Amino acid sequence: MVESSGGEPDDGTAEVLDRPLPDGVRRRVVQIVSDGFGGLTLAELPAQLRQYARFTPTRRAKFAANAMAAAVENDTLFRQRIGERLREVQPELAGALDAGSPPPAADPLDVAAAAYVLRPAGWVKLVTAAGEEAQRADAERVDDETRAELERLREELVVARGQTKAETERLRVELESARREAESMHRKLRGALSDVKRGEAALRKAAAETEAVRAEGQAQVSAAESETRRLKARLGETEAALEASRRAAREGRSVEDMRVRLLLDTVLDAAQGLRRELALPPVSVRPAETVDAVEPGRMSPKDIAARALSENDPAILDQLLALPQAHLVVDGYNVTKTGYPTMPLEKQRLRLLGSLSQLALQSGAEVTCVFDGAELAAPVLLAPPRGVRVLFSKPGVTADELIRQLVRAEPPGRPVVVVSTDREVADGIAKAGARPVASAVLLKRLSRG
Repeated sequence: MVESSGGEPDDGTAEVLDRPLPDGVRRRVVQIVSDGFGGLTLAELPAQLRQYARFTPTRRAKFAANAMAAAVENDTLFRQRIGERLREVQPELAGALDAGSPPPAADPLDVAAAAYVLRPAGWVKLVTAAGEEAQRADAERVDDETRAELERLREELVVARGQTKAETERLRVELESARREAESMHRKLRGALSDVKRGEAALRKAAAETEAVRAEGQAQVSAAESETRRLKARLGETEAALEASRRAAREGRSVEDMRVRLLLDTVLDAAQGLRRELALPPVSVRPAETVDAVEPGRMSPKDIAARALSENDPAILDQLLALPQAHLVVDGYNVTKTGYPTMPLEKQRLRLLGSLSQLALQSGAEVTCVFDGAELAAPVLLAPPRGVRVLFSKPGVTADELIRQLVRAEPPGRPVVVVSTDREVADGIAKAGARPVASAVLLKRLSRG
């Protein structure tokens, strides 16, 4: 280590930059710090940088650039640790900086960044010189770009001048053509004015002729009215003669009636013969029997309600599901949040669907379980159990409305049982002909297995 004239170690730690770190040098310093992360433990990192310990060097340089620059500037121990890593990676550059003779062929920005981290004697001069060199390089680059832009603009100016000259010539030709066309239009306008005057004279003549025709027409109308009155008189005479003809026809109609009746008898006899030839069997089904309804002696959901069982007795559900073609519709979350509300929604669904699968197997009824899709953050991926149809309501549609749609879709007379404690749902489906059952009743029935 080189000592100063005062006897104190001259390691560059007392030197301070009097200006901001140049951007080029700062980027190289951030890259050195990012590369040095890999050799440090989590405890050796400053607290504000530990969250980036698992990042790759490229991601650290992108997301933690400001934090790393501040840490290497303010945390001496951290800077020294990064410097040790730099000495291991670039020993020749570090040795040259310690000796006070940086390599002439090295990139000034790399030399300045290494000097900023290692802080050898005279590091401020190296950083300042690198910043000035970068500024000179930027100035030369900008100057070259400016020259190239100026040359491009000159070429565009020459082209624009040529285009302007051609455009001017084209406009001059178009102006001359427009002038000739305007003169032609003036001549045509004068001719049109003459035609208008002649037309006005012809119009006055036509008006006079029209007036004469109108007078003649009025005379003809008068004559037509006289002829109409004469025709009306003849029409009255014709109607009287027609009425006399009708009376004569009615008198001779008896003969025609006899012919029509004979023809009708012939058709009826032919139809009877056709029935004998086809040997059609007698009708066994009547149209009234094709209408779907509940016949006497057959049970319906309303009949079950009239029995002596309590509304809370799970046996009433067994009786309902024993009806022919029974359809059980379950308000899923209404049941699960009544029976096991503390479980996660996914486990609530799986538990309920497993129990409903057993019920469907035991009863043979059609089972549909409806869940509210509004509570889902993403589509649910599950395989419905055997015998259970699983439906989720669409966005903007509640599970209650989906249940009402299912009930309305069923034909009149089919036993439909809806399990829900929601009073509004129960009232709505009852009006549509379905049988409401409380969620607690279904839970009691499922607990029996």
